[in-house]
Amino acid sequence: MSRTRAGAGRLSMADVAAKAGVSSQTVSRVLSGRPHVNAETRSRVLWAAEQLGYEPNAAARALASGRTRVIGLVTIEGDTVTRGMVTKAVEGAARTAGYRVSDVGVRTPTATAVAQALTQLRRQNVDGIVLAAPLIDPDATIERLTAETPTVAIDGSRTSSTEIVAVDQIAVGRIATEHLLSLGHQTVHYVSGPTTWVDTVGRTEGWRSALKAAGRDEPPILIGDWSPESGHHAGRVLADNPRVTAVFVASDEMAFGVLHAFVRAGRRVPDDISVVGVDDVPLAAYAHPPLTTVRQPFADVGARAVRRLVELMDSSDDRAPTLIAPTLVRRESVGPPPAPASQ
Repeated sequence: MSRTRAGAGRLSMADVAAKAGVSSQTVSRVLSGRPHVNAETRSRVLWAAEQLGYEPNAAARALASGRTRVIGLVTIEGDTVTRGMVTKAVEGAARTAGYRVSDVGVRTPTATAVAQALTQLRRQNVDGIVLAAPLIDPDATIERLTAETPTVAIDGSRTSSTEIVAVDQIAVGRIATEHLLSLGHQTVHYVSGPTTWVDTVGRTEGWRSALKAAGRDEPPILIGDWSPESGHHAGRVLADNPRVTAVFVASDEMAFGVLHAFVRAGRRVPDDISVVGVDDVPLAAYAHPPLTTVRQPFADVGARAVRRLVELMDSSDDRAPTLIAPTLVRRESVGPPPAPASQ
């Protein structure tokens, strides 16, 4: 419900329009998430609505126009290839279902940042939200927002009201590690992503459980930030250790940095060291050597998430999480460990 002004009636779009210096029609377009409004005007309207504490009346909105046919998408800001793949997958599936996508990025997957993004999307009157921010500990605000708007998470995050459609990240770590062990490596070193990410938690658990099941030692974990630069730094550390023969890297982009560090250190891949990444981004097949990786089917995840979200918007019935199996893509970056004489 819209708040009221001191000594006056309920706030209206006209109040927001006056504060933003635009027409009521423009306010309606912005708050409905409609296209063809420039970024500066949209920001001014959203700022005015926030300053006034204005929230459109949901019942009146539904009576007047029904659904907005807009799906909100919360992602992590950045230029990573995987972010683009996720966004493209969701947009394609939404378009097929007759919806547009309003994308809001957050710099870090904190509860405060995600809550702000969800609030912004609610003010745009989106019909539902796809949450692609790897939130581990949602707070009370996020619980409330996801209860008020149908929400599907595609990274394993969830609240009591959020559905999950995601790749099985524990299986990702296990598949990569088991493959390297099957080639004869005594253990598998690991370059993880940020420890605050749900994806990292799952992949680490899979790596650790595979080593434990095989009775192998668990090497110290090197932590990256998903960037090639952080992978290169980890690769330099690993290259200095002649006992390292196999490395599981938690993303392809970090793996590119690891491969580059090994080349510069004179460590041959896969003759001296084997490397497995995660994601199967398009460049993985053209790395030197071509990168073995665990494929995440982003298009399938996006399509299933949107289909599930449309179902939620039609019905409130709950379902078990949908976990999608990853697959190993074998290329030329892996092989058996070097013979003892060559180490």
